[in-house]
Amino acid sequence: MTAPARKILDDLRRARALVIHPSDEEGAALLEQLRRLGCAVSLVWPPPAALPQDIDTLFIQLDDAQVMHLVPSIEEIEPAVIAIVAYESPTSLKAIADVNAHGVLNKPLHPRGVLTQFALARYRRGYEGRLISKINRLEETMKGRRTVEKAVRLLVELNRIDEDAAYKMLRDRATASRVPMASVAESVVSAYEAMSGLGLRIALAEKT
Repeated sequence: MTAPARKILDDLRRARALVIHPSDEEGAALLEQLRRLGCAVSLVWPPPAALPQDIDTLFIQLDDAQVMHLVPSIEEIEPAVIAIVAYESPTSLKAIADVNAHGVLNKPLHPRGVLTQFALARYRRGYEGRLISKINRLEETMKGRRTVEKAVRLLVELNRIDEDAAYKMLRDRATASRVPMASVAESVVSAYEAMSGLGLRIALAEKT
């Protein structure tokens, strides 16, 4: 077995899965197959009122079941979701989109398709999570830059200095305090807004 393949199997074995499927022959077979992989898994039916907080993978049957009340739980916990459908229809396709499925299993269930969709769903969820983290970091960076720009404009106006001097003032304060420059800028903006609300003015003088 190659190292990448071993890594995929190790990830599946670490999964904490919940199967929402009738307790019939197909449900029992799916449960047994997942247990043979070594992951922690349980089966529930009918669909619960909410999802357990400790799962990271969800197999969920969408046909002829009231499961849309679980969408808020899915959005909160953000598990890898594998939808189980008996047939393709506009209703089932909408349900797949509503639960933000990362993989799909068609009924009747076949053992050879489960592993592929299981691995694919967990990979897609991980990739999705990395993209969201990257977007959040970029948004924080842009927010920080906008705050710095606003603080620079305030210092230019209040201290009658040019932008380069104002920027240097913020940078020096951040370096001296060992905090991000955006934090110093946010303090300047917050102080200005607070004092303006009281009819006062603020000036951040450079140290001599």
